[in-house]
Amino acid sequence: MTEKIENEPVPKTFLRVLGRPYLRATALRCIANIFRKFFIQQSMAAFLPGRIPVSIADHPLDKKIPFLPGKINIYIDFVAFWVRTLGFLLRNYGRKVFEPVRYFMETMGGLYSFAAEVYSKNLSTTDRPFYIGRPRFLLIHAADPHLMCIPSLHVMVVIRTHTFFRDFFKTLEADERLAPQAEELRRGALAITEAVLYVKQHSVNCIPAAMYAMTCFDPKLFPPDEAERFAKDIFRNVKVPAEKDGEEIRSHIISLYNRFCAERAASLEQTGTAEKIDKASWKEPLLNFLGTMPRQ
Repeated sequence: MTEKIENEPVPKTFLRVLGRPYLRATALRCIANIFRKFFIQQSMAAFLPGRIPVSIADHPLDKKIPFLPGKINIYIDFVAFWVRTLGFLLRNYGRKVFEPVRYFMETMGGLYSFAAEVYSKNLSTTDRPFYIGRPRFLLIHAADPHLMCIPSLHVMVVIRTHTFFRDFFKTLEADERLAPQAEELRRGALAITEAVLYVKQHSVNCIPAAMYAMTCFDPKLFPPDEAERFAKDIFRNVKVPAEKDGEEIRSHIISLYNRFCAERAASLEQTGTAEKIDKASWKEPLLNFLGTMPRQ
């Protein structure tokens, strides 16, 4: 199968999903959770400042990544990225994929709730330039108060999409025919991850935090070795940043990711029993890290 997922019309996907009772309820819950946990929660924090601490998540390596406004279309595509994938599957496989599509939407809503466990305790921001030379930047400045940087939901969403469907494709009889689509999703996830850095929506610190969150969210789909492979391909085939700077950025991402995982492992060892596992919450390494950053 040579057709590309990127050519799938997003509006038709919404109609396919909402037109099927088995999928509609889950889709509406997913959409509601995204608005509640990201837009509403963030807007309330912006209008009522001081209730939740805000850390500044920038890193000196961010200065080695140029601001490229032209990458905005890739960045803003992160929702359509997974919606198109659902449309591709529904169009080609119909009822056969109803359950995995429903389950994916359920977990996507859960992903926003998962990240909100950190946001509700400690918000974070970065030095985002005020740029409105392109209309989509105006939309971003108007709709996004820029207070939910660690962990990056953009990166979490694309990693979830790439890894979930990579594994699901293997369960279909057409697994080998879907190899190009699996690779397309992986390349797309990397491109969006790079774009969030190019348009200065996130710091290099936000990427390992998102990768760590995904390892905790679904360790079978995104274990440490998979995370390292993903990180090693960030800025791998680009002209900017320079090769030396790209290597330094990748090294930082992998190092900080491993630090979060090590802190989590040490915390689990200290609890000792399953009854106390809630005290070793996955979010503690991220909250500890945010606690070391300057406050806004």
